[in-house]
Amino acid sequence: MADLPPVELLVCVKCRRELDVPEDGTRPGEALHAELASRTMPEGVTLKAVECLSNCSSGCSVAVRGGANRWTYVYGNLMEDRDADMVVEGVSKYAATPDGLVPWRERPEHFRKNCIARIPPQEF
Repeated sequence: MADLPPVELLVCVKCRRELDVPEDGTRPGEALHAELASRTMPEGVTLKAVECLSNCSSGCSVAVRGGANRWTYVYGNLMEDRDADMVVEGVSKYAATPDGLVPWRERPEHFRKNCIARIPPQEF
């Protein structure tokens, strides 16, 4: 996998998942990012916090992108207290592809049912 371009796992840390979170409280998106940060990321994957993915009604949300020739995906409806391992599994499969196209049946079930957007590569 060393010859494949790097992958970014972007996590919306502003996500409230439609909860009333106090100003100084931990938002669900922040908690999801913290859970993911406590895991070992697959080779070539960098975890990054982002301010907003504009997917508030389907939060918590993550985006997976990697290189000019890969499709980008946005996934939503994630739970900070149970989905971190599944996200790592999904991004690992994505990172192993040259084009970002993981066969549908090989994707984690949550990714199959909660894909918010699929964005074509820059060099499409």
